[in-house]
Amino acid sequence: MSGLESLYQELILDHSKRKVGFGLAGVEGRSATSHQHNPLCGDEITLRLRLAEDGDVIRDVTWEGNGCSISQASASMLAELVDGMPKAEASALIDGFREALRSRGSILLDEDVYLDAAALSGVSKYVARVKCAMLAWVALEDDLNRA
Repeated sequence: MSGLESLYQELILDHSKRKVGFGLAGVEGRSATSHQHNPLCGDEITLRLRLAEDGDVIRDVTWEGNGCSISQASASMLAELVDGMPKAEASALIDGFREALRSRGSILLDEDVYLDAAALSGVSKYVARVKCAMLAWVALEDDLNRA
């Protein structure tokens, strides 16, 4: 394992343990909640998006769930990444994340854009794990469409 792969593995394990945004916030104001489940492995995520009063900026993303370290780390990384971000920018990130994870390793996530979530680029080589990494991102996409 290369030094970079080892670092990425550590980031995934760290986020799966410290879980940024874990614990659903209240539903006051403009909010939406989405529950996503991976029937192949049993992972599940319930993610709540709350918007700022203007309705265009993500106020916060909170979540609860259980599953493998990849699904839990992905939710944590996502919550940290999109806090305070405009909805349109978050939508573009979701599209780019999906494209990279479906690329089977040919597209890597830009660390300057995706921050810690770039560590999930390697998951794209393992088709069975892509859905695990995508759960929180699909939930956020669902919430953005509802909010």
